[in-house]
Amino acid sequence: MTAKKQRLEELAADIRACRACADGPRPLPHAPRPVLRVSPTARLLIASQAPGNLVHQTGIPFNDPSGDRLRGWMGIDRDTFYDASRIAIAPMGFCFPGNDAAGGDLPPRPECRKLWHDRLFSALPQIETVLAIGRYAQDYHFARLGHELPKGASVSDTVARWREFQEARPRVFPLPHPSWRNTGWLKKNPWFEAEVLPALRAEVARLVA
Repeated sequence: MTAKKQRLEELAADIRACRACADGPRPLPHAPRPVLRVSPTARLLIASQAPGNLVHQTGIPFNDPSGDRLRGWMGIDRDTFYDASRIAIAPMGFCFPGNDAAGGDLPPRPECRKLWHDRLFSALPQIETVLAIGRYAQDYHFARLGHELPKGASVSDTVARWREFQEARPRVFPLPHPSWRNTGWLKKNPWFEAEVLPALRAEVARLVA
């Protein structure tokens, strides 16, 4: 095992053992179960928001209908999607944050970003493209890579500007969340399927070939 791989595996093990949100002043409503998949060879990073309840139960990221839609957007099967040697998955919140009063998922916990994210992505210098899903991931990764978004920019605004970010290295693909709750947004914005998805699939195919 190379020193780089060992350091990354040790960092990932520390993240999976994290209990900051269990022992702090605002504990999670359940036991922590950090979810991530990383390797020193993956060139594509899926940067999402936070695991949902189904993912919390299984420990498998995007093991839900949102994952089915995301894999469809990317044009890949489950085996490829879960091949950590080719695709890394690291959400902004590693644990399921719980539900709000309306039954929706709460925002990602900020502790993950403060404690782990800068260290984790510094340990993944080989990443060539980041699929930034949702506002929290977009704000963080664009700022991290020196392309801070305008304050108050919506996900729709950022996704609509996707062509502007294609020359950056690492490249960032801003995406809406693949939740089925966003079906209405997709119908109102047919350009996403017509223009963004072909470019996304070509980039994914290049990186996982």
